[in-house]
Amino acid sequence: MTEIRKILVDGNHPLLKKEGMLYKEFPSDYKQIRYFTVLIVQKASPEIRDVNLLEQQISELIKNAIKHGNKLDPGKLVRVWFYFSLEEARLIVQDEGEGFQKIDEWNAFNMQRIRCFNERDFEGMAQYVSYRTPSSDDNDGGNALFAALEYWNGGVVFDEKRTSVAVKRIFSSRKFSS
Repeated sequence: MTEIRKILVDGNHPLLKKEGMLYKEFPSDYKQIRYFTVLIVQKASPEIRDVNLLEQQISELIKNAIKHGNKLDPGKLVRVWFYFSLEEARLIVQDEGEGFQKIDEWNAFNMQRIRCFNERDFEGMAQYVSYRTPSSDDNDGGNALFAALEYWNGGVVFDEKRTSVAVKRIFSSRKFSS
């Protein structure tokens, strides 16, 4: 049986340690998410094979902080700590919002989604296509979180306030071919 990943809430988790990480902060300007992402990703080695996926995932983290955390308020900041090596990528993204308070509900939803998939219950799975809350808009559905759990194979952890998320990607130890 494969391990089913979930989002953790643990303010003392090692992924939330900021020592040795680079730091940037940005205003909550939705139109500049791509630019903010590039400022961070440029510090990653070009030898990382999935740098495009890394960029996409970092963009999602920043977008969620701006849109869901800071509610597009340009007076609120998004703070990002990051570290890249050939072996791993680590980020901590913090917003000034109320926090993602429905993590347990989202984890339960995702567990049911995975169960239906594993049991090949595609009719049941139709109930778990997208995760929505009363504050979701037409473009929300939790799909970025599903992808995040797959991509950030070293963990997805929120602090106790649920305003900071720490993620880690462990890269394959195989040598890069030229």
